[in-house]
Amino acid sequence: MTTAALVVLFLACLGIVAVGIRFLLAPRVAMAGYGVAPDSLRALTEIKGVRDIASGVVLLVVWATAGHSALGWAMVAAALTPVADALIVLRNGGRLPTALGVHGVTAALLLAAGLTLALV
Repeated sequence: MTTAALVVLFLACLGIVAVGIRFLLAPRVAMAGYGVAPDSLRALTEIKGVRDIASGVVLLVVWATAGHSALGWAMVAAALTPVADALIVLRNGGRLPTALGVHGVTAALLLAAGLTLALV
């Protein structure tokens, strides 16, 4: 039973990564597949908001159930998000101080705190 659940989990993880890649490579197709108009700014902001909330909740659940070491490694993995956010800001005409000051600092804090928790 555990093996089957882990296989389903692994496939779900691969699936969500594939969905994310589709949003990056073919955003209009991905938006239509998601079920909303490809140019819906409101839908995009709601999608981002829900994912940000879920990201925080996942880290809290990891902390509550697996302890500080697992939380640390999860935080290191989560640092990918603000790094990507900084690149998105720069790629779309945003300012370098915002990319580094908001997203870069967030990534650095996640990495520093995450490694501290993971390696103690």
